[in-house]
Order: sequence, then structure tokens, then C-alpha cells
Amino acid sequence: MTMKRLSPLLLAACCAVGANAGAAPQAKNIIFFLGDGMGPTTITAARIYKGGEEGLLNFERFERTARIKTYSNDFQTTDSAPSMGAYMTGIKINNDVISMKDARALEPGKAGIDLCGSGNGAASPTILELAKARGKAVGAVTTTELTHATPASTFSHVCHRDAVYTIAQQIVPGGAGYNAALGDGVDVLMGGGRDHFTPRDATRNPQGRPDGRDLMAEFAAQGYFVAATRADMQSARVGRKFVGIYSATSHLDYSRARRPEQPSLAEMTAKSIELLARDPDGFFLMVEGGKIDHALHDTRARDALAETVAFDEAIHTAVERMRAIDPGLENTLIVVTADHDHTMVMNGYPKRGSPVLDVVRDYATGQPKKDADGKTFTTLVFGNGANRPDVRADVDSATALGDDYRQEAGVRAPYESHGGGDVKLFAIGAGSAPFKGTIENTQVFHLMKAAFGF
Repeated sequence: MTMKRLSPLLLAACCAVGANAGAAPQAKNIIFFLGDGMGPTTITAARIYKGGEEGLLNFERFERTARIKTYSNDFQTTDSAPSMGAYMTGIKINNDVISMKDARALEPGKAGIDLCGSGNGAASPTILELAKARGKAVGAVTTTELTHATPASTFSHVCHRDAVYTIAQQIVPGGAGYNAALGDGVDVLMGGGRDHFTPRDATRNPQGRPDGRDLMAEFAAQGYFVAATRADMQSARVGRKFVGIYSATSHLDYSRARRPEQPSLAEMTAKSIELLARDPDGFFLMVEGGKIDHALHDTRARDALAETVAFDEAIHTAVERMRAIDPGLENTLIVVTADHDHTMVMNGYPKRGSPVLDVVRDYATGQPKKDADGKTFTTLVFGNGANRPDVRADVDSATALGDDYRQEAGVRAPYESHGGGDVKLFAIGAGSAPFKGTIENTQVFHLMKAAFGF
């Protein structure tokens, strides 16, 4: 890795006397996995989808578990921005705000430029920025747009999550609007949404940058290896910073329909560890399975479960790669959690061994059960969402098990909302022992900070 220039403000922040000052470092490396929207029901259903009721997802085998409270500073039900910000900064944040204390959300409008202005909150240092200031390599990987709420909360500070062009320019070293707290730059960046980094063109790139900047070229000018495909990523060698944006527009594909030019989350995780792990000071890596959330918003349970399994495979890959480097994980902490729940539930007493995506069947006869109106129904349903017919019709197995089936909802809404319930956390490795009980999402930041010895 190249020499790192420390930000004086961040160095002062990370060295300040506080609750964790003087804590003995236990972890040289931290990998933080965030399953966006991966609530407890999604974990249970994905477990059954993958291997049956008696099976376990890989991360469910971790030694430490906790229950996380997810409310934001201003809402009982959080959105992704303040929840991820709580994990990254240790403070409660208002909905839609990216890693800023006491900031009120201000929508950027069509320009996509932050309108925060002076006197509206202050940037709060993230664990990624603190790690960078201590000389560690850092990375952020996601299946969403790189400027989306979860990854942005690791390296950016804006008053609204939709200020995508401002978020993008905050991670390009040397350019206008760069976040100086990142020192010489984030070492590994991967995700989608290349249009937020490239000039607007009415025909070829209508959602491109209105300021005309080509941030991908600016990355290259700063010495980054720039990748647009899986093959590009695989060819990258240790020793240079790396940015890979694998879709020209929007997020990456769902895993079960992924185009061959896009890497899987497991492949992105493996490459990130390869690039970061050579730093003698260690590293911090954030990995998001962001498409879990997208599928749940669309009440597409099959995709949500498939994305959860793909996320689990990425975690398994990380554990294997780190055990090859650090066999007992004596220097590595791996944390897996979610930012919020959703409204999906399992209902109706399905028989053990039944496909979790199927209609509910009678235990004795095997025939589909009926609701009070004499209609069949699926095991998985949602509290709200767009698929809420005025009059329910029968659902057969062929339909329910189809790739494009959208589960029904109890309350009609434009799209399914987040749920306000607690989520699970799983941890393994150095400094994992304190992750237990029912805790605030903000406490996770302090536990990671203490594990690093900051």
C-alpha cells in the first residue's frame, strides 16, 4: 500500500481521551458485514430456503450474538442512512442523514447536490476514517450503488442520502469537495452506479453528473486501478488503490440473474481482502449485501432469500481467507448484522419440511389451507406493500414458487416499508466477547473502536 497522509483533525479525533481511550488493542483487522434489511424472519426463511429447518447459515455459527435496537434519532423505524451511521459513528442520527450529528435532512432535489449549508449539524468521524487516520488500509464494498446510504455512511457526510453527486466527489482524492478525513483515499471501493461518477449526456448518460466531472478519470489520475467488470477486478494486483464500479447505472444485479461481467459479493469480498491484507497496520473493510433490502421492498421473497444466501457465502469466504492469514482469528474481528428489519412474516402453521416459499398446506392431508374467505395463502407474507388486491384470489404452488412471484401484503402501500423491530448481530474473532445482550446500534461502533484500541 502507498504511504498514507494523516488528516490532523481525524488524528486528533481518534486519539482524543474518551470512553475507549487507552483500551488494549485486540484486533488488527475488522470486517463489518451489513445485510441491508436482514431482519430475524429473513434469516430464518433464508436458513430454511438454503438447508431446511435444522440447518444454519454460516454466520449463525459465530460464537457471539447480540440483539440490536435500530430506532433513529427521530423515528421509531429507521431508514438505512441513520442506522448505518450509528454503526459507523456511535451517535443517533436523523432519518435520511449521512453520518452527521444534529443535522436535519434536506432533500437535494433533481441536482443531487448536498444542500446542507452552514449551521446544520456537523460531520461525525466514522470508524473507517478513524482507521485510516491510524494508518490502516480501508475499504467499502456493496451490491448497491457506491453512493447509496449504507456505503456512503462509511466515508461521506451529507444532509440527505439522495445527494449522490456530492457523495461521489467526497471519495475522489485531490478533487473539489473531497472528504479530507479520508487522508490519501479509501484503498478499496466497489459497487454500482457509475453514472454518479461520470459526465451527464442527454443520450448516453442522462443521470450523469451535472457538473461534467469525470470522477473515474480523476480516480485514475490519483493512481487508482479502475475496474468496470469482473475480469478487470480479477486482474488487479496488490500495491495500488482500487475502485470497481460494475454497472453503468443503478445497483448491481440480483445474484440469481447476475450478468457475467458483474462479480459476486463473495468474489468482491475475496478481492478486497487480497488488496487490503498486505498492509502491515491492518485494515477495516465494510461489506454490504444491499439487494436483500431491495427485494423485500418489492415483496419478492425469493430474491430476498437468495440475496441473503449470497451474503452468507461472502461471509464464509471472508472467514476462510482470514483464517489462511490469521488461523485463530486472534488479530481479526468479523461482525455481521443488519441495519433494520422489514415487515415480512412467516404465518399459518406450515408443515415442517415444506418449501418456505410455497402455499401453506394442511398437515394431515397435504392440501392447501384456506383463509377465512376460502382462499389459499403463502407461508411468507408482508405487513404492507404494493401487492394488496381488493379481493384475494387463490394462489397455487406453481405461482408461489415462480421466480417473479410477489408475496401479498396486508396494507396497500406504494412499496413495502422497513420494520422497526430489533435485528441480530453475530461476531467472531478478536474483541468479539463484548458483543452480547440487547444493545443500541451506537454501541457497536464503540465496541469496534475498543477492539481496534482507539
